[in-house]
Amino acid sequence: MKTLDKIPTSKIQRASKLVTTGAKVGVNYLKYYGDKLTRSETEAKDRLNKNNAEDIYDSLKQLKGSALKVAQMLSMEKSILPQAYVEKFSLAQFSVPPLSAPLVQKTFKKYFGKSPNEIYDTFNLNSVNAASIGQVHYAELDSRKLAVKIQYPGVADSISTDLAMVKPIAIKMFNIKGKDSDKYFNEVENKLIEETNYLLEIKQSIAMVSACKHIPNLKFPKYYEDLSSERIITMDWMVGEHLSEFTARNTNQEQADKIGQALWDFYMYQMHVLRKVHADPHPGNFLISKEAELIALDFGCIKEVPNSFYVPYFELAKPEIINNPVLFSQKMHELEILKEDDTKEETEFFSALFYEMLSLFTKPFHEETFDFSDPVFFNQIAELGEKYSKSAELRKMNGNRGSKHFIYINRTFFGLYNLMFDLKSKDIKINNYLSL
Repeated sequence: MKTLDKIPTSKIQRASKLVTTGAKVGVNYLKYYGDKLTRSETEAKDRLNKNNAEDIYDSLKQLKGSALKVAQMLSMEKSILPQAYVEKFSLAQFSVPPLSAPLVQKTFKKYFGKSPNEIYDTFNLNSVNAASIGQVHYAELDSRKLAVKIQYPGVADSISTDLAMVKPIAIKMFNIKGKDSDKYFNEVENKLIEETNYLLEIKQSIAMVSACKHIPNLKFPKYYEDLSSERIITMDWMVGEHLSEFTARNTNQEQADKIGQALWDFYMYQMHVLRKVHADPHPGNFLISKEAELIALDFGCIKEVPNSFYVPYFELAKPEIINNPVLFSQKMHELEILKEDDTKEETEFFSALFYEMLSLFTKPFHEETFDFSDPVFFNQIAELGEKYSKSAELRKMNGNRGSKHFIYINRTFFGLYNLMFDLKSKDIKINNYLSL
């Protein structure tokens, strides 16, 4: 794979890259209008989506950083984006051009004052995995096999600029209006800034490993503070295949259930006991060992769940709450989904929308065990997302709804549900975390 000798870091350089990409997208639309003369609307639109996805992704993977991270986040929202975007953007999870060897050397010199070979017994300057804000190298020290994650230069400094460029697209895509819409972008910006703070990630990783190491069939790497810095993290090298590779070939239901239960217990224990959660549940952050154990990696994105959000959020999972109009309305206001100044039309529309959504999305919590391999359940979620994405009525209204905490908590559950479905896990004990 081609390596990068430099990454655009200035506002002008990054903006110029996106302007060039915008020009390519404009050409793709001209082709689309031409295609409609000779092809069906579906064929023309599919080709447009494919071309746009390729051009946008090719631009983002050179920019890296938060721009690419946003693409990664969007790839998890399978009910929002066309499939061409989902497939292309999902590559941001573990398939982007790595930094060149000279740039890796330069990064070590900056943060350790030494080259990698002065720190480790052996160090492979060719990365084994490159993602949105960092890449991983293999190293050895005192007979220990290590993974060394290096953050791309300039990522932390360009977050605000990148989000400012992405903001107009997000506002249009998610129909966000209103004077307080900045709370959502501030939440994303603050979490991305945290993700670039590797000293914070080391502390979060060690704490999460300590709190969750008792969960059966779940493994973690050991993290080394003395071999880490603001932009470099050293941890144990974990042997396994990416979760997506495992799910693509696995036909063993017992293994699917074993791994799925470990994944579900991991998230329920975090959410309900720790009240903080690994809010980046995409396949690139999990490996599967030969013993069919789940290996959890990368704790840069940890979302704390305040009690003021946790209580009404999970109360809406209870049938006695959601089916009681008075209590339902009360919780909807507590979560900032409904507002005091809403019109009657807005109140009725969003009450109906969220009642339908919650009735479906909370189904697993109404059962002792749940079959996450059931395609009917996931098709219903996809159909509901498609229904409201095409709703002319919704586009007229202010999509600025809900507490800022929804961004990462909903992302966590959407990601978790998708992973459980990919695993085809059945008979998952929903409240198993209570006995751990």
